[in-house]
This record gives sequence, structure tokens and C-alpha cells, in this order.
Amino acid sequence: MRISVNENVQLALSAVWVHRFRSLLTILGIVIGITTVITVASLLTGLRKGIVTFFDELGPDNIFIAKTSGDPNQVRFSSKEERRRPIRAEYADYLLRWCSSLEQVGLQVYIPSFMGGKPITARVGSQESDSIFLAGSSPNMLEISPREIAQGRYFTAEENARGARVAMIGASLAEALFPDGKPLGRAFMVDGVEFTVLGVYAKAKGGFFGQNGLDMQVEVPFQVARLRYPNVDRLWVIAKARPGLRQQAYEEVEGTLRKIRRVPPGAENDFNLSTPDQIIQQFDRITGLVGLVAIAISGLGLLVGGIGVMNVMLVSVTERTREIGVRKAIGARAQDIVMQFLVEAMTLTGAGGLLGIVIAVLVTLLVGTLVPSLPSEVPTWAVVTGFSVSVAVGLFFGVWPAMKAARLDPVEALRYE
Repeated sequence: MRISVNENVQLALSAVWVHRFRSLLTILGIVIGITTVITVASLLTGLRKGIVTFFDELGPDNIFIAKTSGDPNQVRFSSKEERRRPIRAEYADYLLRWCSSLEQVGLQVYIPSFMGGKPITARVGSQESDSIFLAGSSPNMLEISPREIAQGRYFTAEENARGARVAMIGASLAEALFPDGKPLGRAFMVDGVEFTVLGVYAKAKGGFFGQNGLDMQVEVPFQVARLRYPNVDRLWVIAKARPGLRQQAYEEVEGTLRKIRRVPPGAENDFNLSTPDQIIQQFDRITGLVGLVAIAISGLGLLVGGIGVMNVMLVSVTERTREIGVRKAIGARAQDIVMQFLVEAMTLTGAGGLLGIVIAVLVTLLVGTLVPSLPSEVPTWAVVTGFSVSVAVGLFFGVWPAMKAARLDPVEALRYE
């Protein structure tokens, strides 16, 4: 007697439903494992998408030159990097003159969030914010890293040259300081100095953990920042490559800087050179480690779940010994018995995989609702892989019970009570 795969699946679903509480406990490890992997994959996918968007807005063809690596707004850097010579503003002219593959070169100086042990704040009357990021930029920065301006305009080369105390502010900071939505031309205080709002940026795209520091940034002319904070050496040079020549520009910039700074042949660079692609690759390496940890945790869950499935299937073989004997007596072959129990095991773990996927999607949606700043996106590959792995676990751990059932002697099986 042969039974089709469809009939096997129906029999398996019936067996799972009859013992649904036992089945749920059996597949709990699989549910936890699949939920963990898909949830982590969803959060990491959303984070990566936000970071890629963030650097696309900063300029995919840009090369960032700095004294140290990492976020310029961070408090501390490695002691080795701190001992490096500072990056100088005149490097911008040298690079533009000697690197033919560059289109433009701009300057930015980042002011530490804490000066003299106190946070730098922005204030208008009773409205105050200490979560700001203060930076000074050359007047061509908008052309190097284009951003959408919601109100007003960017400062000019003339305003930069005469040290005009004007500022561009981020969308979130504008909402915090000017709740009436009319910031243009109005004065506000930054670290005890009065500036006039010249323009407001539109909401920035992308970011880290859904947040973009540019939305809380105060951007003033480069010369103003240098005069106000002459001892700050967090200077960045941003070089924009001509279309299609970024790799050539990178090599030219690196060679030129080594000559300017007289770095001996064979010695490592005493400056940091990075591109958006390199920063994204660093993020991928970090998330790769997080992914490995998630896989290890889910692997334990799948192992526990698989052992539970094997145990339940062995019990099921014992409980259904007479059924197996009857089937063999009326013509069922060994492979039919094997297929029946394998399909039942795969149906059991597949159900666990589906339940894990549903829970992971719900958790992802819940996180996105409760924490809008934390992006999340369920990737299709994670769903497909999660379900496939859960079914594979059933196949692997169902082999022994299925073989045991197939080897039963029909005469002895019919005698079993």
C-alpha cells in the first residue's frame, strides 16, 4: 500500500494536531532559534540600510581625510592616533592643485560637545538644547555633500571670509529652539556667542540606529569656528573625486599627503583616509560578528528542538507499533514507512519554523512601532532560510525514528500491545 506525499502531510498534520500541546513543547527550541535569527537579521538589515542612505547623502564620491579614525564627535581616540600631527587647512589647496582626479576639496572642523567640562548648548530664551553638534564648514561644502535646504540659504564665501556669525541648523534643532516654525533671521546663542539663523536643513536621511546627528547640528562658517576655537584640531578635509575616478583620486590623495607630511617609504600613514564604502564594510564586519553570535544562539535552540523532535518521534513509533504492523501486513514497503515518519518530523519542525517566523515579524513590527528611531526590515532571505533550516532539522533528526519504524517486524508489531 502506497501513500502519496500529500496524504503523508495530512496524516502528519493530524498527528501534530492530536498532540498539539506536546508538539508545541517539542518545537519550542526551534521556535526560539528561528525567531532569534530572523529578528536579529531584520534589525541589522534595517540598520545597514540607514547607514548606506546616510553616506549616500554625505557623498558617495567623497574621500575623508582626518587625523584620527572614527566619529569626529567621539570623546576619546586611541593614544597612538592622538599623538599624530594635526591635519592642516592648507592641505585642501595642495590636494586640489596636485590631484587631477579631484573636483573639489572642502574643510570641516568639529567642535567637541564638551568644552571646559561643560556641554556646548544652543539657546533661545527659555528654549535650550545640550544635544547639539557644532561644526565649521567651508562655503563649498554644500556642493561637495549636497543636502536639501528646507528654509533659507547656505552661507557664502564672502560671509566666511569676513567671519559673519551666521549658521545653518538641522531640522530637529530648529523644532526644539523655534517651536513656531519661523527660525530664519532670528538670533540664538551657541556656547555664549550669538548667531543668526541663515538656513534650516530638511530632515536628514538614514543614520545610525535610525538617528542622524546632522538633524541636531549647528553649522557655522569655517573661519568663524577656527577663530572661536583655535586650539581644536578635529579638522577634516573632504575631497570630492571626479565622476568614475574615486579609486584614482584615493591613490593620488594618499600619495600627496604622504609627501606633504614626509612619511618615510614603507611606514604606515600618520593620517586616516576613508571612503563611504570602507566605512560600510567596517559596519558589515561588526554586524557579521553579531550575526555569528545570533546563529550560535539559534543553533543551540535548533539542536534542543531537534533532539526533542527525535525523542517524540521515537515515542510515536512505539505508540504506533500496531499501526505500522498493519500497514506492512497489507503491503506497505519500508520506504513508505520511512517517508511517513520523515514527513511527520519535517511537518512538526516546519510548523515550528512558521511559528518562529510569525513571532519574529511581530517582534520586528513591535520594535519599529515602539522605537521609531530603530529601523527594522524583515529580509526575504532570512524568512526563506529560517523555514528551510527548520524543515532540514526535522529531516535530520527524523531519520533514526523513521529507520527504526521501517525495520519493525510486521508479525512482532501486530502482537504488540
